[in-house]
Amino acid sequence: MEKFLDYFQKAKEELQKVIFPTKEQVKNAYIAVFIVVTVVALFLALVDGTMSFILSHIM
Repeated sequence: MEKFLDYFQKAKEELQKVIFPTKEQVKNAYIAVFIVVTVVALFLALVDGTMSFILSHIM
């Protein structure tokens, strides 16, 4: 039982060391991820469209 209580005490101590992000940091990270995903999706769509166009003209 002592090990069990010791485990939870140490877990509580470790959680107090954690620095959680602020709302502003979460918002900025969300915007950055959204922009990167959008740019990558547009790039892949452009590459797919170009390759499809080239292959349709070859065949």
